[in-house]
Amino acid sequence: MRVRFAAAIAVRSDSLDGYELLSLDEIEPVFLHRQQAKLLSLRRLLGYRAAGVNAWTGGKGERVVPPHEEDSGNEELYVVVRGRAAFTVGDETADAPAGTLVHVPPQTHRAAIADEEGTIVLAVGGTPGRAFEVHGWDDWAIADALRREGRPDDGRAVLTAAMEAERDSWALAYNTACWESLGGNADAAFELLRRALRLDEAEVRKWAKDDADLDPLRNDSRWRELFG
Repeated sequence: MRVRFAAAIAVRSDSLDGYELLSLDEIEPVFLHRQQAKLLSLRRLLGYRAAGVNAWTGGKGERVVPPHEEDSGNEELYVVVRGRAAFTVGDETADAPAGTLVHVPPQTHRAAIADEEGTIVLAVGGTPGRAFEVHGWDDWAIADALRREGRPDDGRAVLTAAMEAERDSWALAYNTACWESLGGNADAAFELLRRALRLDEAEVRKWAKDDADLDPLRNDSRWRELFG
């Protein structure tokens, strides 16, 4: 059985005596538009809370680590589980066959391209000295993919379930507001922005200032009420 990415956050793999078994081959990849890469959504499916953990998969020439830097202080460990990838870290590029581990510190540019069909790269990340927090970027990305497929109700269900599981997460409320903004649902977006502001006003104000996802809301009088 392949695990559908559209499933709500409560979906789990088969459980045996309190532990879980899940094959990477059972997970349906979801193509993320902004990252231009295919995600295997491990954190969501396992309900894993100790660190950020996901996997990327792709054919030859496709991204298996989207280009980015971790400005938040996260450091990441990548493991080439299958296939082969070309990693770029900073200004250097390295060949990474199956079994290779690549450890990247924060604020260092990283990316990887598959050199073989069916390449899979596992990614684990966290911030030293700080407990892991679910910010829901992967929930948002999957909901965005569903919205782009013409399945907004499924996308909203993913985000709603995520917020129920992480009631104190300003980031999930904020990201869901962005999702509703892009979908043209201003009333829902403003309600979620109010919730996010109650949870962490400083962070929300910082991110909302230049976030293009919220541009459809900026001429609304409610925007001025919230942000001045």
